[in-house]
Amino acid sequence: MALQAGVDEDLGGKAFGELADAVRKGLVSESEIDVACGRILTKKFEMGLFDHPYVDVKAAKEVGSKAHEAIALDAARKLVTLLKNQNHILPLRKDIRVAVIGPNADNVYNMLGDYTSPQPDGKVKTILTGIRSKLPEANVTYVKGCAVRDTAHCDIAAAVEAARQADVVIVAVGGSSARDFKTSYKATGAAEADIRSVSDMDCGEGYDRATLSLLGRQQELLETLHRTGKPMVVVYIEGRPMDKSWAAGHADALLTAYYPGQEGGQAIADVLFGDVNPAGRLPISVPAHIGQLPVYYNKRAPLPHNYVEMTAKPLYAFGYGLSYTTFGYANLQIKKAGKNLFKVSLDVTNTGDRDGEEVVQLYLHDQVASVVQPVMQLKHFARVAIAKGETRKIEFTITEEDLRIINRDMQSVVEPGDFEVMVGAASDDIRLRGMLTAE
Repeated sequence: MALQAGVDEDLGGKAFGELADAVRKGLVSESEIDVACGRILTKKFEMGLFDHPYVDVKAAKEVGSKAHEAIALDAARKLVTLLKNQNHILPLRKDIRVAVIGPNADNVYNMLGDYTSPQPDGKVKTILTGIRSKLPEANVTYVKGCAVRDTAHCDIAAAVEAARQADVVIVAVGGSSARDFKTSYKATGAAEADIRSVSDMDCGEGYDRATLSLLGRQQELLETLHRTGKPMVVVYIEGRPMDKSWAAGHADALLTAYYPGQEGGQAIADVLFGDVNPAGRLPISVPAHIGQLPVYYNKRAPLPHNYVEMTAKPLYAFGYGLSYTTFGYANLQIKKAGKNLFKVSLDVTNTGDRDGEEVVQLYLHDQVASVVQPVMQLKHFARVAIAKGETRKIEFTITEEDLRIINRDMQSVVEPGDFEVMVGAASDDIRLRGMLTAE
C-alpha cells in the first residue's frame, strides 16, 4: 500500500478513504496510520500552524475592506501591460461610442485565478463595469459574442452589428482558470474535466493545453470583427502566454492583463481611457508560435539559430511593455565601491508629453566562465515615476551575490573576469552597455 511505502498524505485519490476498512481487514495497522499522522502533524508544528490556532476575528472582518480594494486596484493598474498601440489609438477619448465584446468582457470569475471562492455580487469589477464608469450608458454596447470554449452558444452576428454601430471595438478574449462552479472538483480543489459540460476553464490544476491558440470560436470572433473595419482593441485575460500573433498583426491595440483580480476591470478601463499610464512589463516571453517552446530570454550561449519557417525571436520579449510616453537613457556610470561591489547609475528622461513610469532593467553577462552562462540575466530593476520633461538619476548596487555562479563542483563562487552590464527597457531593448571586472 501507498501508506506502507511512506506516502503519508493523499491529495487527490480516494484510497485513503478506505483506510478504516483496510484496518478491519488487517491490510494496514493503526500504528502505521499513527506514524503517518505523526509525521504530518510534526511538519505542521514546524511550520507554526499551531502557534495561533484561532482566527483573529478583527483581522478577518477587515478582509475585503475599502483599504484592501484600494490595494487590489493599485496592483491591477500596475500589471496591465500594453503590447501594441498602432497610431496611438490609446488612450481613448471619453466622447466615443464603444462596443464591448468577448467572453472575458463581463465574466466575474474569469477575472480571477484558480482556487477562487464564490464572490458576492458587485465585489468583482469586470471590463464592462470599468468601461461603463468612464462613458455615458448610451455610449456603451455589450455583446458577449462567444464563450471561451463552448462553440454551440455564440452570437457573433450580434457582435458584428454592435461593432458597426460603434466608433471603437474593445474585445476581451483569452482563457480562464477560475472556479466557475459549473465544473466538478476533487476534495483537494483540483478540477475534474467533464465532457458533458463546457466550462470556460482552460488553465489551472487539471487543465492542460496542447496549443496556445484561442479556444472555442474566439479567433473567428476576432477576425469577423476585424472585417467591419472598425478600430479594434484586444485585451487578453490569461494565465499562460497565449499565441497573440494574429492580434499583434491586425489589432490596433493589444493589452494583456493576466488574471487581474477583483479590481481588474476598473484598472483596464483606467488604462484604456488614459487615467492611468500603463507601465506593466512582461514577466515572460510571449512566443510567436508554439513550435518555439520553450522560449525564454536567459538562454545559455550561443544564441539559437532561426527556424526554417520563422525567426527564433519571441513575439514579445521578457521585460517588454509600452507606455503612453517615451523615455531616453544616458550617462551610464559604473564605479567600484569595494571588492566585487559596484555602483551603477544612469539618467532616464521622460521625452514624451505625459507623466509616466519607466521600468529600468539591469542585466548581467559573465563574459568568460568555467560553466556556460546565460547570454543575459536580469539582476535588478526599478519602477520609477518620471514627470514629462524630467530627468531622474537611477542607481543600482551590484554585489558579490549578483556575480556568483555554480561551478562544475556545484559550488557557489565568483570567478575573476569581465561582466557585461546591460541596462534597458526590455531584454531585447538594451539602451546602455558597460563593463565591470570581478576579483
